Amino acid sequence: MLKPLGDRIVVKVIEDTEQTSGGIFIPESAKEKPQKGEVVAIGLGKMNDKGEREPLDVKVGETVLYAKYAGTDVKMDGVEYKILSIKDALAVIE
Repeated sequence: MLKPLGDRIVVKVIEDTEQTSGGIFIPESAKEKPQKGEVVAIGLGKMNDKGEREPLDVKVGETVLYAKYAGTDVKMDGVEYKILSIKDALAVIE
């Protein structure tokens, strides 16, 4: 498994459905890049000026919305992950 460093998180990409509510199938070439995923690992946090770790705003298991072209794509065991800086996580989906 991946263990992110500093203020980074590892997100398992959640793909949108390939079919619209009206029953139309969307081809790969027309799909938008996914922008949400489940947090599977978090780093220890960034060091501040006092030498203390700043805690991250997300927890493992939460679903986050992230910037469209953010992070680094990684594929392990057929599963697609993104390694993101915490600043690229825009919101937690509840």
